[in-house]
Amino acid sequence: MNINESATPFTGLTSEYDYEDSPTTMGDYEDGSICERSSVREFRRYYEPTLYWIIVILGAIGNTLVVWIYTYFKNRLKSMTDVYLLNLALADLFFLCTLPFWAADSIYGWTFGSALCKIVSAIYKINFFSSMFLLTCISVDRYIVIVQTTKAQNSKRVRLLYSKLICVLVWLLAAVMSIPEFLFARLKMDDEGNHFCMMVYWNNENNRTKILVLALQICMGFCIPLIVMIFCYANIIRTLLKTRNFVKHKALRVILMVVAVFVVSQLPYNGMLVFEATQAANMTITNCEEVKRFDIAAQVMKSLAYMHSCLNPFLYVFVGVRFRKDVIRIFHSLGCLPTLKSPKMPRPSIMSDTETTNALSL
Repeated sequence: MNINESATPFTGLTSEYDYEDSPTTMGDYEDGSICERSSVREFRRYYEPTLYWIIVILGAIGNTLVVWIYTYFKNRLKSMTDVYLLNLALADLFFLCTLPFWAADSIYGWTFGSALCKIVSAIYKINFFSSMFLLTCISVDRYIVIVQTTKAQNSKRVRLLYSKLICVLVWLLAAVMSIPEFLFARLKMDDEGNHFCMMVYWNNENNRTKILVLALQICMGFCIPLIVMIFCYANIIRTLLKTRNFVKHKALRVILMVVAVFVVSQLPYNGMLVFEATQAANMTITNCEEVKRFDIAAQVMKSLAYMHSCLNPFLYVFVGVRFRKDVIRIFHSLGCLPTLKSPKMPRPSIMSDTETTNALSL
């Protein structure tokens, strides 16, 4: 069976790993030669490891603290958003565990074997999709709590049960979306004898398999979550503008920040995927220098998307008064901070889900 040795790594981005391309990979260039991309490999070798380890360290600290809080304070999991936030932190942690493999791959090539290539690629994709789906669930839950307050209060216990079932479905759906990684992730050796873990698609008419995989990732991992977030947060903003609660302005700022960070981190990445799908359907770049510039830009866009995993704890958790108080309580219990007199209860803020402020909880 013929295969198309795609220039696409496990992430779906263009030509990061295929540095010594064959004519079947890249097609015909303007001068009829093969595009040699060792400069892209050098850029990746110096760019990715440091950035990935920064993301891993920051993300591990933030997400581990979130899981610790939910484990330490057993009564925290009382709302759908709390259940989603815990699962989001776990998804981000599992995702971060894959980055050291890709950091090592950028320097030494893939030295972990073919089986681990498929497993790590699939783990990455499972947690990528579960993270996007959970962000969507958080948006829907906030919409129900703020816009449909009465309905939310009357069905709180039922919704909490639903949230756990929804999380199971999210993980199952994310696992289904990772099937292409199990099918197509494999090792490819370059002329220097280094192996790289990458996606190698079946060779069919117009690269339909590759285009389908990219289209699913774009739709399920970005377009649908973005549409749901815009709908939910637009209605939330409209509802908040009608209130006179003092937390309104802070809530609006956080909503705009959440949407802005999601768009800024994910839109360039998915724009690259759209361009790659177009390239797979109809070779639009035939100049080697343009290909290399696109490859480097793809590296930057991908790493920008990865940063969302270390920003999530600060966007969705530590903005809230309750989480900040819980962190302080944990450090007090460990003797890391001096015991202070009990301060006056702060005014409820975003992320506070007490009964009196549930309508404005974020």
